[in-house]
Amino acid sequence: MSWSGDYEKYMATAAAVAGTAMVVRGVVSELVPDELREMLRSAARGIRARVSSTHTVVIDETEGLSTNQIYDAARTYLAARINTDMQRLRASRVDDAQGIMITMDQGEEMLDVHDGVEYTWRLVSRDTAAAATAHAAPYGIGGGGAANRRGRSRFEVKSFEVSFHKKHKEKALRSYLPFVIDTAKAMNDKHRNLKMHMIEYDAWTAVDLRHPSTFDTLAMDHSLKHSVMYDLERFVKRKDYYRRIGRAWKRGYLLYGPPGTGKSSLIAAMANYLKFDIYDLELTEVKSNSDLRRLLVGMSNRSILVVEDIDCTIDLQQRDEGEIKRAKPTYSGEENEDKVTLSGLLNFVDGLWSTSGEERIIVFTTNYRERLDPALLRPGRMDMHIHMGYCTREAFRVLASNYHNVENHAMYPEIEQLIEEVLTTPAEVAEVLMRNDDVDVALQVLAEFLKAKRNEPGETKAENKNGNQKINKYEQSMV
Repeated sequence: MSWSGDYEKYMATAAAVAGTAMVVRGVVSELVPDELREMLRSAARGIRARVSSTHTVVIDETEGLSTNQIYDAARTYLAARINTDMQRLRASRVDDAQGIMITMDQGEEMLDVHDGVEYTWRLVSRDTAAAATAHAAPYGIGGGGAANRRGRSRFEVKSFEVSFHKKHKEKALRSYLPFVIDTAKAMNDKHRNLKMHMIEYDAWTAVDLRHPSTFDTLAMDHSLKHSVMYDLERFVKRKDYYRRIGRAWKRGYLLYGPPGTGKSSLIAAMANYLKFDIYDLELTEVKSNSDLRRLLVGMSNRSILVVEDIDCTIDLQQRDEGEIKRAKPTYSGEENEDKVTLSGLLNFVDGLWSTSGEERIIVFTTNYRERLDPALLRPGRMDMHIHMGYCTREAFRVLASNYHNVENHAMYPEIEQLIEEVLTTPAEVAEVLMRNDDVDVALQVLAEFLKAKRNEPGETKAENKNGNQKINKYEQSMV
């Protein structure tokens, strides 16, 4: 009986202590401000840090109202190194074209080794109180008491914590974290979906860019193709150079030539090659220079701004011997200053507004280069002029390889001779090659198409000297 009585007393005491602890915890939660409790937690962490050999870097999901790029980088980096033996994993997918992304769940830990140093990652989550404006105390500091704290909304804050031995603190901050960011950036560049941005309701709207064009499949002159690729590679590697010489980190390309010669395909190939998004600027959808500036400033870095058929999309102001010829107003009585003007466009291409972003490419296309204002064509605005001409022998062979996977054929000499004589675009040749899956039949039909075209007036290069010109394929102004 004595033992039973002692046990009952013990359990009663334990229950009383637990109840008291719960009451105290509730009172503290109600009466002690969140800021003071956070200060006490920080003090406790500071005491532990002094006696511990481990240091920890906390990477919150957000920084103010902005996304913390280091958090996103850490999430991508760790997802590629996830240990599937973890008890809890988080699976997600945000795009049908992408696979399932496996990441660590809250409370799990993961070990990573870099440059001989061990780093322990942990995903944590905590509730944070945010004062609601409607219930904030109108007077004094800390006023409002319990009513003010009841007016606080709570939200979840996620963080990554990376811990390491304190002797490796400098290496962690100056070497490891930059390595994580760079690795994640390379992974995103390799796997991310490119975006095509268009103007809708006076703002950019994005859709996935799934254009399959690459430089390997592009039907154009071989030497010109490699010249463009070299120029692009050179541009993206010269950040420090542009900064040293005091110029905006941008490059302009003018693509000109007849319709169907591959201007749009070249733009898509450039975007896929560099992993740059495309912003399709339809000038007829822009009402004024101020709207144009707002749209262009809203572009992201590492992007391509495209203005197709610039000679006919809008009546830009023209400059003629120092005088400005006014374009016709859009509405009766409307002043020209309310329209998009050439000077407004040039101010972004080459003026002060050109510095609003970095690593940007500007591409203008036209079927008639001679119609463009000379002010738009000079180096510094359009640095490289690329002539997209009629189909050549090289372009034909690329198309035949693309559509029929054939590198050589008995009919090649006849077809190549016809292509040298006839004005035909790569788009026309591609359309004929797609008509039949049998390579022999397809090439025979192409030869007949070219012969028929040769007999039409004005369709041979001998009759149209412009179609046979070899000069001015490209004009390049190297920075």
